[in-house]
Amino acid sequence: MLTPATIREAPKALLHDHLDGGLRPATIVDLAREHRYRDLPTEDADDLAAWIRRGADRKSLELYLDTFRHTVGVMQHRDAIERVAAEAVEDLGADGVVYAEIRFAPELSVEQGLTPDEVVEAMLEGLRVGMDRAAAAGHPIVARALVTAMRQAARSMEIAELAVRWRDAGVVGFDIAGPESGYRPTRHLDAFEFVRRENFHVTIHAGESFGLPSIWEAIQLCGAERLGHGVRIVDDITVREDGHVALGRLSSFVRDRRVPLELCPTSNVHTGATASIADHPIDLLRRLRFRVTVNTDNRLMSGVTLSSEFEALDATFGLGLGEMEWLTINALKSAFVPFDERIRLIAEVVKPGYARLRAREAAVVS
Repeated sequence: MLTPATIREAPKALLHDHLDGGLRPATIVDLAREHRYRDLPTEDADDLAAWIRRGADRKSLELYLDTFRHTVGVMQHRDAIERVAAEAVEDLGADGVVYAEIRFAPELSVEQGLTPDEVVEAMLEGLRVGMDRAAAAGHPIVARALVTAMRQAARSMEIAELAVRWRDAGVVGFDIAGPESGYRPTRHLDAFEFVRRENFHVTIHAGESFGLPSIWEAIQLCGAERLGHGVRIVDDITVREDGHVALGRLSSFVRDRRVPLELCPTSNVHTGATASIADHPIDLLRRLRFRVTVNTDNRLMSGVTLSSEFEALDATFGLGLGEMEWLTINALKSAFVPFDERIRLIAEVVKPGYARLRAREAAVVS
């Protein structure tokens, strides 16, 4: 079994992390006081963190999303968004993450007069500050933004245009999020078609609380290059009593086309998508060599880091360094930054980092 220190030191890549799901509890308290947000259940940072995590772990995506009213509530001003973004990058860098795509829905931060463009500008400035601080602390990280539209709202075309408008400043793709049941991705087809016409990137939350139809629509009708979660693809896979595995038409297509799955194990347990880490289909999917990636989703709500996710998976399924490296390279192959940057990170950061860790392990054994 890998030690926590080895997992933390190993270079990692993260594709699915929500800005409003990863605030430091103390920052929420500070921002609430500064901007006179009165709705927090407590102003004690530790108690607040525990309250949020209890609220998120209710085996329902809709109830899970309810906890965001407080994090979004303190992210209504430019300085707050910049601070949250900078701290997110610092925290990820300290956890050994060398590449991260952080997503946020700008329409959630316009209650106090900010425009969506101002929200994105503040987020990108925060990412830049965070990268500078992380590098100065010895934890260099490349952080980029995904702009998200809310699937239960009617602003997806506006948000898609916003994402494309900021593509040269650090935004690398477009996403939709929010409750899946009753809000099919095809409701936003015009937005997806616009993004594709602009030769830009699309990832879609699909196959988390809703099943195979959500995944099929996201890929075949909306042009998703990656699946946010996609955990329900396992519903199209049959494991027989003799151990033989049979893939259905959709799961075969997803595997054959190397469609990346942005799996978030602990979050999937909290939202009720799977009963436990031991029951999570990530083990089956990785053994079948789907394009599996490991992600945090919402670090505050689920009480996780990317390292803790890998610790849980290693303890349950015995990943080892080789599988960790494969999963990390999967994520970088699937990233929305240009090809040259992906190759640089793989060749100059990830592979040498894992080679050093393997050499250290070998020296200890010998």
